[in-house]
Parts: sequence; structure tokens; C-alpha cells
Amino acid sequence: MATKKESSTLLEPVAAKVKPPPLFKVLLLNDDYTPMEFVVLVLKKFFGIDQERATQIMLKVHTEGVGVCGVYPRDIAHTKVEQVIDFARQHQHPLQCTMEES
Repeated sequence: MATKKESSTLLEPVAAKVKPPPLFKVLLLNDDYTPMEFVVLVLKKFFGIDQERATQIMLKVHTEGVGVCGVYPRDIAHTKVEQVIDFARQHQHPLQCTMEES
């Protein structure tokens, strides 16, 4: 008579290695038409930056062509980019806002 060989599977716990989601920098780009005061307003309104720091970032955008507004997870960064662009268009300014992985 044939013997039936039973196989038993034993699962050993494996520690899952979870890494945090990638972060994205939200960037403002310089243009020749958007007033500096409007850029400061955007930084304060959408990024919660105080007047002094907002002025510093605005001057960096003005002199270097780009400035970092903040670093966020993908969804938050994307939402902030859309909010800034929509707000700029409502006020008829060509201000550009982008995001890139940091």
C-alpha cells in the first residue's frame, strides 16, 4: 500500500521593511511679470511662511530663478502646486509652480 506523504508548510514571520514615501520639493519659478508682493502673499497663504522668510524665498526666486517653498509627500505637493497656479491665474499672474522629487 502506498503511503501518502504529508507536507506541512511552516510560515516564519518576516519583518517587513517599510520605507517612508518619497518627498517632493515645491518650487516657484521666476518670471518678469508677477509682482514680488504677490509672490510673498502666495508663500504666506499656501505655505504658512512668515513675512520675513517669505521675503527671503521671494528674493531667491527673483535672483536665482527658482526657490523652494517646502517639501511634502506627493499628494500634498501636487495639491499645493495646483492651488498656487489656480490662485495666480485668478489674479492674472503667470507665476509658475512645479514639484520635483527631493
